[in-house]
Amino acid sequence: MKNLNIKAVLFLNYFVFAILLNSVGTVILQVQQNFGISKSGASVLEGFKDLPIAICSFILASFLPKIGIKNSMLTALFLVSCMCFVMPFANDFWFFKLLFTIVGVSFALIKISVFTSIGLVTNTDKEHSSFMGYLEGFFMIGVLMGNVLFSLFIDDHNPRSTHWLNVYWVLGGISAFSFLFLFFTKLDEHEAKSEKTDLLGDLKNSASLFSYKKVLFFLLCAFLFVLVEQSFQTWTPTFYKEILKVPTSMSVQAGAVLAGAFALGRFLSGFFSKKFSWIYMVSFCAVGFAVSIVLVLPLTHNIHIDINTTWLNAPLVVYLFPLMGGLLAPIYPSINSVILASIPKYLHSAMSGLIVVFSAIGGTIGSIITGFVFQEFSGQQAFYLSLIPLSLLIISAMFMNKLKINPKQ
Repeated sequence: MKNLNIKAVLFLNYFVFAILLNSVGTVILQVQQNFGISKSGASVLEGFKDLPIAICSFILASFLPKIGIKNSMLTALFLVSCMCFVMPFANDFWFFKLLFTIVGVSFALIKISVFTSIGLVTNTDKEHSSFMGYLEGFFMIGVLMGNVLFSLFIDDHNPRSTHWLNVYWVLGGISAFSFLFLFFTKLDEHEAKSEKTDLLGDLKNSASLFSYKKVLFFLLCAFLFVLVEQSFQTWTPTFYKEILKVPTSMSVQAGAVLAGAFALGRFLSGFFSKKFSWIYMVSFCAVGFAVSIVLVLPLTHNIHIDINTTWLNAPLVVYLFPLMGGLLAPIYPSINSVILASIPKYLHSAMSGLIVVFSAIGGTIGSIITGFVFQEFSGQQAFYLSLIPLSLLIISAMFMNKLKINPKQ
């Protein structure tokens, strides 16, 4: 298969950062128990992760191809490998702030590089959309495996135990392996560069993207989607622990089930994107997810679960809640692929940077709002709020679908 090695590298890199990025929900739950941090206090970890992603993406997106896509990914993997090997010795909350800051900066480098590389290893719009769906699906497999991995290191009988920090030895090893795999893999980057422009010209090309209404509506869609997605992914473990009263390890595993549902949804999007228009997929998924919220959340009120409950004897709602993620999952790769496939390849890096920036801001705001409402009111009300951005997402996607982009080559 053409470009097999570099495609494997993209999948592996995304897998590594899927685990690290989406461990924030587990870490938020654990630092509350280990260090006595409040929900609102712990929620800032999302900001320490997402704001560096946004800032770094904004600064680097325009000229990252000139730095080198491969060099950027190698730098990111080196940074997170080093930090992972430090984390087993963490004994204060600031270690986790530093961890997610480094993960955020590194993910900005990885995501822009990966999104830019997709255009280099695919030849048609449908191939681009399909590969994007499969890649995002594999990302969610990483999230699933990460939740399972963390749950194996958690001591349910001693909530204050820090034994779970040993998981970072494993994550450091995976990151180091990914670094070596990438180091010995070749990547032809010339199509991602605009040879006719200097740094100032690259910045002007990036700024020109804001002149297209389709880009503006897309960025609004990306912001709204991640606002909803991250609020669910980040707070599902805490919701299971405090609302459904299941054991801590099972709460973390619920995040794995949610990730599995996301993975299935995104793999299916890679298949269905070849057969249906993206706007039909996005509309169906957003409406379906909204309906599932209205139907499933009432089942979580006044529920009584025994402390010895396992996945083999849990009530139905314990399974239904994370499975909703399968409906939400196809939206993100669908809208990303549409916008990237509609612009020249030399602008993919700049567009990828904007995707990461607005996604990061949406994730931060979504997590903080959910954490605040969860603390002051209830977990159910926190998740009911997602109906508002979901409605706005459908409207924005419809406007985006009607608009065209005809950039000057």
